[in-house]
This record gives sequence, C-alpha cells and structure tokens, in this order.
Amino acid sequence: MRYGIFGDIHGNCDALMAVLEALDKDRVDVKICLGDIVGYGAEPRECIKIIRELGCMTLAGNHDHAAIDRLDVEFFNAFAKQAALWTRQQLTDEDKQFLAGLGFVDHHEHFACVHGSLHGPELFNYIATIFDAELSFEALDKPVLFYGHTHIPITFFDTTPMTFTTEGEIRITSDMKALVNVGSVGQPRDEDPRASYGIYEVDDSSGEGVVYIRRVPYDVSSASRKIIAAGLPEPLAIRLELGK
Repeated sequence: MRYGIFGDIHGNCDALMAVLEALDKDRVDVKICLGDIVGYGAEPRECIKIIRELGCMTLAGNHDHAAIDRLDVEFFNAFAKQAALWTRQQLTDEDKQFLAGLGFVDHHEHFACVHGSLHGPELFNYIATIFDAELSFEALDKPVLFYGHTHIPITFFDTTPMTFTTEGEIRITSDMKALVNVGSVGQPRDEDPRASYGIYEVDDSSGEGVVYIRRVPYDVSSASRKIIAAGLPEPLAIRLELGK
C-alpha cells in the first residue's frame, strides 16, 4: 500500500496543487492530510474546497481551529494573528462547519497520524525536541507516527540514546518506532521553499516499509503575490521565498 501524507497547506493553493499532482504521479493508494489547511496564505477557501472534493482523511490543525474561533489567537505572533483574523472573515459557514468536524488522530494498523503531537493531540503541542518526542513515543503503540506542525521534515527514532535524521528515505521495521514529520506543503521552514510531503510504502501483512520525504517546486512568486494582494502582512510573502 502506498500512502501520500501531507499537511500544513496554509492557504497556499499553488503549493497544494503541485503536491496533489505529484501524488498522482506517485500513484498513491490513499491520501491523508495532517491539517492546517488554512492560515498565513491568501486562498483558504480554495484550499478547503480542494480538500473537501478530494475526500481524503483530514485532521484538524491549530490554524484550522483558530479560523473557527476554537483557539485563542492571542498566543499567536502578530503576523499569524492578523492572518487568522483575516481568514475568519473569508470563510463561509459551510467552510467553518467542515473545519469544525475534523478529528485529531487517525489510526491505521501500522501507523498513526496527528497534526502536532500524540501527547495531547487536541492541544496542538509541538514535537521539536527529544523531550517532546519522548512524550509521543510513550503514547505510540505502532511503528510510525506521521505529524507536521513545525514545518520541518525530520524523523526521530526510539533508540537509546534517541536519534534523529533529516534524510529523505527512512526504512521502517516492525520492531522499531519512528516519529516522521513530513514537512509543510504551503510554508516550509527548513530554508527549502519547495513544497514537502511524504510517501509511505508499507507491506500490510508485515508492517515493514519505507518512508520517502519528497520535495516539489511550485510557483512561489504567484503565492507571494496573492498574499500581498489580499492585504496580508508582507513578511508572510517573503518567508515563502526564503523557505523559513
């Protein structure tokens, strides 16, 4: 089985279309969206429409909850807060109902998916340190957890001492545990502006498999121009060009 796993779209329709086209070429059997469809970018409604029509399993992200007033944006930085409040004004009631219906964790036989952390997924905690990773490993009863939220593709392994890698190919065995961040579709932060997503090839009987972290170029300038035209903060456009 081949799974296409992606998230952190953040209202970037240009990047989303590029990733979905790549996933079609990759001939994945199942697509899974890890959340944060909206926030930062200029096309939240368009991105929601595409995901809804896709009909794939989709999880809730913190910016999705901010857009429907389920998360206090006072804890966001100034640019994120402005974008969240702008996004609230753009969405229809139907858009908001869709976001409100998204769950927090997606369980499969050999892996699980979450937006932020498996430790309190509804709190949208980050997995950014070894300590953060340890908390999710303790809650994980499968070989792999796929997550996003930090926008940086990285994989933690439950070894002693704990190890991690930023390599783009990760082999998974049934006797191990790994936390795999597939990066961000619409706002990468690892200084590579290309959209990021993951492919998971797994043997359904054994649970053995391989994760591939893929990058695909898209029209970053187009997405940046749309942010400026929408009246959103210019730094949100600049960071797309820088990938950070």
